[in-house]
Amino acid sequence: MIRKRTNDRSSNRQQRSSLWQNCTNLRSLKQIHASLITKGFNSCSSALRELIFASAMSISGTIDYAHQLFAQISEPDIFMWNTMMRGSAQSHHPLKAFSLYSQMEGTGIKPDKFTFSFLLKACTRLEWRKTGSCIHGKIVKYGFEDNKFVRNTLIYHHANCGDLGIARAIFYDSGERDIVAWSALTAGYARRGQLRMARQLFDEMPVKDLVAWNVMITAYAKKGEMKLARRLFDEVPKKDVVTWNVMIAGYVLSGENKQALEMFEEMRGVGEQPDEVTMLSLLSACTDLGDLDVGMKVHRSILEMSLGDMSVLLGNALIYMYAKCGSIERALEVFRGMREKDVSTWNSVILGLAFHGHAEESINLFAEIQRLKNIRPNEITFVGVLVACSHAGKVEMGRQYFNVMKDVYGLEPNERHYGCMVDLLGRAGLLNDAFEFIESMNIEPNAVIWRTLLGACRIHGNVELGRRANEKLLTLRRDESGDYVLLSNLYASVGEWDGAQKVRNLMDESGVNKEPGCSVIEAVEEKALMRFLFDSKNKLNSRNQIS
Repeated sequence: MIRKRTNDRSSNRQQRSSLWQNCTNLRSLKQIHASLITKGFNSCSSALRELIFASAMSISGTIDYAHQLFAQISEPDIFMWNTMMRGSAQSHHPLKAFSLYSQMEGTGIKPDKFTFSFLLKACTRLEWRKTGSCIHGKIVKYGFEDNKFVRNTLIYHHANCGDLGIARAIFYDSGERDIVAWSALTAGYARRGQLRMARQLFDEMPVKDLVAWNVMITAYAKKGEMKLARRLFDEVPKKDVVTWNVMIAGYVLSGENKQALEMFEEMRGVGEQPDEVTMLSLLSACTDLGDLDVGMKVHRSILEMSLGDMSVLLGNALIYMYAKCGSIERALEVFRGMREKDVSTWNSVILGLAFHGHAEESINLFAEIQRLKNIRPNEITFVGVLVACSHAGKVEMGRQYFNVMKDVYGLEPNERHYGCMVDLLGRAGLLNDAFEFIESMNIEPNAVIWRTLLGACRIHGNVELGRRANEKLLTLRRDESGDYVLLSNLYASVGEWDGAQKVRNLMDESGVNKEPGCSVIEAVEEKALMRFLFDSKNKLNSRNQIS
């Protein structure tokens, strides 16, 4: 009888093991959970541990479901508590790890060495130095400071949160230092820009693993020292995709976009498979270069990599690239083919349409986003629709949307929105309205806004308002050639040649050289569209790229 029960338990474990091998998403996780309930394993501790571990750690995007499951377990053991804290610390809401710890303390379960390590990782992600110091105190109280795993986590936390002195003291006070400790301290110095100390530690490492190599290469690349980064890159015994991504991203951030593309070709030449991070960096390079042909090749590579059902980040980067390279049709194709979209997706298309002369389509898309329940327009969305209204000459609609931004969405207008409104009124020839609008602004008007009014005065031949706008400009800056040229051209457009010559003489006397300028719309376009790329890169900070 005993042998039969043992065999039954062994058979059950084998069945559960085969189930977990096929568990790759939330749907399959729910199916396995249902199977455990129907087969009576919902009260089995080992089955519950496997279920919690899979939902909190093994499957991407299921941490919320893990919390739901965990709340239904009447008596979770320390492994389950630790697993939930670990998963929470690595999630988008690391604060939940501390809530779980408080609950655990209330149940009377004592923490172990792993508990505090996971809490420290949550502190590191939140950059909570004081809380991390409190956790350090608890580690000492419970006598876990001599444990290698805990000690390495302490070094990692203090080094990343800026307490390099404490991290260094722990490192040198420990009798045994493994590669994890060396890499953690080296990374701490590197992230704080102390490359000399980081390189010294790196050179002193008795054994260097790939993490250490990548940390040091990243440090050089982040500082823009790509020659040193390349030299170190060439010395790496065996590279992985992260090593290549660091170099490609480094070249992009340094403005060496052609080198980034060459590095990608070199990467493929040695048989290394690129990932999503690689492609995002390459799309950024194509965008900066304005190279549509290369951008289309990168797009094809993405599809060939079985990333056809691409992430929101990749889709947004493709839309941005196509829009900046002048192919709004391809940008729209990508937009329509995306299953999931966020506000940046909509912003890129609304802005792209507005700047490529498709104002009506841009306005229609804005009306569509307003009807969505899961996406809320932000400041950049309103920049896009205001630009569209300006290009379409829809003054009243522009005024309405400007008020909607404040009254309905609670968004405070910034200089870009004010600039768009001045351009809207100026293009329509409502120069007095534009001047009064500037005078009534809640912020101090900058040079771009006054220059926009000056440009509109030139187009519509209003010398008096143009002269006043120029006076405001000269109080802000006196060395911009474009301001003088605009006023000179304004005088010339109405036949006041003496006034035009006086402005030219003033330029010569002031030593101002003529340089090409840009309109407010060009300035708004660059700022608004670049904001999208900046947001995308921020989302990648924790995904093996330079941050």
